[in-house]
Amino acid sequence: MLRSLLFAIILATEANAQTNQLTLTGTGSLSSSSIPFLGGDLVPTGTQVTYKTYTGTTTIPSGSLSGSIALLATTIAVANGSIISPSSSGTSSSSRSVTLLQGGQGAFPTTTAAANRTSNSTTSSTTTSSAQPTNTQACNNYPEFCGRKYSNVTYIAAHNSPFVNANNAAANQIYGVVDQLNDGVRMLQGQTHFFDNNIYYCHTSCDLLNAGSAVSYFANITNWIREHPFEVVTLLIGNSDFRNVTDYVAPLQQSGLSNYAYTPPKIPMAIDDWPTLSSMILQRKQVVIFMDYNANQTEVPWILDEFSQVWETPFSPTNASFPCTQDRPPGLSQQDAENRMYLANHNLNTEITALGLSILVPTVPLINQTNGLNGSGSLGAMVDDCSGE
Repeated sequence: MLRSLLFAIILATEANAQTNQLTLTGTGSLSSSSIPFLGGDLVPTGTQVTYKTYTGTTTIPSGSLSGSIALLATTIAVANGSIISPSSSGTSSSSRSVTLLQGGQGAFPTTTAAANRTSNSTTSSTTTSSAQPTNTQACNNYPEFCGRKYSNVTYIAAHNSPFVNANNAAANQIYGVVDQLNDGVRMLQGQTHFFDNNIYYCHTSCDLLNAGSAVSYFANITNWIREHPFEVVTLLIGNSDFRNVTDYVAPLQQSGLSNYAYTPPKIPMAIDDWPTLSSMILQRKQVVIFMDYNANQTEVPWILDEFSQVWETPFSPTNASFPCTQDRPPGLSQQDAENRMYLANHNLNTEITALGLSILVPTVPLINQTNGLNGSGSLGAMVDDCSGE
């Protein structure tokens, strides 16, 4: 069993019939028992499947928070609508008091800006410092999360987030990625395939369910991040065709999402190495991008190898008991498991055969039980299991 978590667990149901996935972060010890995977198409096997191990850490040069205070002040002003365009005629004035986030670098100032709009618009401001300013700006919907490390927050994840195709049994979602983010989902997972010389989000096969290009999906996330500058979002890319990680650089850059990608200062990151949400927001590097297989952080440092920094419970389980046991990477020691984040999968599936393929589809009839707060097979029961003694 896992030791009690040090933070509140946030519950939310995934958008489709039965599927839920919680990203539970924190330390914990593992049960010695193991649960076999009961079939399906989502856990790859074979010689292509490898898991990275590290005997030490590699330091990556990183930037500082220099200039980030001014950047954040501008960001807050834009979010509050207090930036006045100089192109309009007439005279008006407005003033707004803003408390800046704490980014782990000591005290930040409180800035009061007064904007006077005329044909020759000017803006003046005064700045004072306080030892410990009170933060009123929420990070991921809660002001108290601003001072927490990324590794000490529970995030709700959407399993196979892009797969929203109506009338398709292989779909996992009803609502698209923007609605998912608006509803509070802060981790987005999905499997990708190489199709027509591009990266696409497809469920098992692009002939079965093709949700569109990766660059289009990434662009939707980018637009949302630009409109929500105080949110930290995690993207977990399923590299189902084991493509080289460099194949993903172009779509991430073309979508603009790479501009917000967090680059860790070391490889791998232990659970206590992660920055606070506020420091990531201050630097506008608030998208953490993981890849399950074939990530290479020495080649692309901002696409993070998942399994050297996160372990998972059984993935896409057909076992309605949802055991909170370590599944991937295999053979992980208890000591190593306690030093990284973990992801608890809570999505009940039925195995079917279609187009000659064995795939897992949502067990729709059990939606209320699977997404419930209590009872056998419920999300609440798995949370209690994972956070119990």
